[in-house]
Amino acid sequence: MTSRKFAVKKIGIIERYQEFLPITERTPIISLNEGNTPLILAEALPVELGLKNIRIYYKFEGLNPTGSFKDRGMTMAISKAMESGAKAVICASTGNTSASAAAYASRCGLKCFVLIPEGKIAKGKLIQAYRYGAKTIMIKGNFDQALKLVQEISADGKITLVNSVNPFRIEGQKSAAFEIVDDLGDAPEYHAIPVGNAGNITAYWKGYNEYKKAGRSDTLPKMLGFQAAGSAPIVEGKPVPNPETIATAIRIGNPASWKGATNARDESGGLIEAVTDEDIRKAYRFIAEREGVFAEPASAAAVAGVIKLAKRNYFESNTRIVITLTGAGLKDPDIAMSFDDKIECVEPDISKVKEVIQS
Repeated sequence: MTSRKFAVKKIGIIERYQEFLPITERTPIISLNEGNTPLILAEALPVELGLKNIRIYYKFEGLNPTGSFKDRGMTMAISKAMESGAKAVICASTGNTSASAAAYASRCGLKCFVLIPEGKIAKGKLIQAYRYGAKTIMIKGNFDQALKLVQEISADGKITLVNSVNPFRIEGQKSAAFEIVDDLGDAPEYHAIPVGNAGNITAYWKGYNEYKKAGRSDTLPKMLGFQAAGSAPIVEGKPVPNPETIATAIRIGNPASWKGATNARDESGGLIEAVTDEDIRKAYRFIAEREGVFAEPASAAAVAGVIKLAKRNYFESNTRIVITLTGAGLKDPDIAMSFDDKIECVEPDISKVKEVIQS
């Protein structure tokens, strides 16, 4: 029998949406086939909330190559860094950005330096940055202090900054809005999203507007952003010096894209509100245990926000809600194992196992 080989070409967001991205013939495409993440129809949540004639979808970004939405922006940031002749990149991170920057930098041979706040980063994300080969530096401070440092270090242009203050990051991240419209046939009526450094809500709004302008959609969604109550500078209207929340990805007290987030809120007629850590915990467990979707705690902030709004009858009938789940649940194993449920260990005896099953 003659063996046959089939070449399957998978493309990332730059090749798929190049007409909407600031690339040229000189731009080397550094890709890990990011994007094309699923839009999962929620089945348990609408029933739980008593929402009739409302469809809820999870845009699960945890299925990107490094497990978070950051890959969309990083493919653009690293590609443009290579185009400009950069030899090294740097970022401050609560975890996902460092993992993504390290992965894409390793893909093309760039040196990568990441600054992370000591004790304020999920273990899964720390392991990624380290294992992808980045020079990882912990500072005895918070994310906002780390961001200030990397901005100063990169100011002379010798090292390229790849945080979301880099405009190419926003350009890449907007592609998620394109995918949602492609899947639904139009923009949803509502889009809920966690807000930390606020680059993602800024990017989605940009994407929805560009697709509408190009005639790919007829409508725009209301943008619904959610911060953790202990880390809610936009909600409070002022920076939070010492932000605290179990959702480490959004533990940011002074968002770099603050203005972009408020513009998205105001222009769309949406809102930005806060949810408590207890709300986040409940939503985090709900989507895993009832929907089969294991996402990181920050993702659950948006789910908690939708639950909060549904309880006050915010949503109109015959509408669609998309919730962005920003990262995979394995990013934060400590939180996953922190609940009261314990794994029972018994002797390898059928009667002992049956006792546990029947208890």
